[in-house]
Amino acid sequence: MILRSLRKQTLLASLFCLICSFGLSAKTYQLRLAETWPSKLPLLDDSVQRFAQMAEQMSGGRLQIKVDSANKHKAPLGIFDLVKSGQYDLGHSASYYYKGKVPNTLYFTTMPFGMTAMEQHAWYYYGGGQELMQEVYAPHGLLTFPGGNTGVQMGGWFREEITSVEDLQNLKMRIPGFAGELLAEVGATPVNIPPAELYMALERNTIDALEWVGPSMDLRMGFHKIAKFYYTGWHEPGSENMFLVNRAKFDTLPDDLQAILITAMRVTAFDMYVQATAMSTENWSQMREQFPDIQVRSFPPEVLVALKQANDALLAEHAANDPLAKRIIESQQQYLEKARAYTLISDYGYLETTKDL
Repeated sequence: MILRSLRKQTLLASLFCLICSFGLSAKTYQLRLAETWPSKLPLLDDSVQRFAQMAEQMSGGRLQIKVDSANKHKAPLGIFDLVKSGQYDLGHSASYYYKGKVPNTLYFTTMPFGMTAMEQHAWYYYGGGQELMQEVYAPHGLLTFPGGNTGVQMGGWFREEITSVEDLQNLKMRIPGFAGELLAEVGATPVNIPPAELYMALERNTIDALEWVGPSMDLRMGFHKIAKFYYTGWHEPGSENMFLVNRAKFDTLPDDLQAILITAMRVTAFDMYVQATAMSTENWSQMREQFPDIQVRSFPPEVLVALKQANDALLAEHAANDPLAKRIIESQQQYLEKARAYTLISDYGYLETTKDL
């Protein structure tokens, strides 16, 4: 069945390229994309580069996308403005980086104690999440689409072991999004630092701890050479990046190129999750072998309870102050409740019942 479907898609793509070769629609459209990530950053820049290649191949060369990394445009956390202003046609970033500019962007990357990657994708594509995200970004002339998930992210690298809530007092930690707000509620000091500056900040004691992604990305960054306590996740159970699209520019594209662009983004979102899983598999094996002093820890129940209480209180406060935030939060919570009921009897049920075999 899968092979037949792939053959059909290949045949349709070949037919489309044949039509293009006869000159029925030969105009070339050139788009510029700004990404938050440095060039050649595994997984993130990888995925954006493949996206550009895919769009060009699927369009028979009619859609060409030039990718500028943070090294080029010098505004890693400014992708929102770059695309909104029309300086770039497309962007690749993470929605929660822009909560200070548009508060409701916060909810569309990941939420503490929230949905896993597959639960979140189901919410986006079939549970109303995509429509809510578009509603947040539309007033700014932007379209947004899921841009690739890194899966459950690790809870971070710490120089010192966390044994109680008191250990978080005045702890300076790089952690973005809603999770940063929760840590602030229990006494820590969250900071947001661009990816290229993380290692130096940890090495120079500018921060005491940080979270980045997981073994897929952390091995290359070298954090384990400085901080040996590696904590399991709670704050980003399914971290979704995003594509930003300038709506005015998008509307100038022919219908078929709009469809190709959207399809390439959707394939990229899936492929990043697959690559992240593969990279974490390989890198964690390597880290365990080469750096046996890494100590994996889970936060004590006392800490997780305090964070969950802060989470519930802040969500209630956000919902009370903003009708759109209330709709987003309720949509996520309701979908999580339904999706998790199935996840527990499927994925978790399988893992739990077979782990000791």
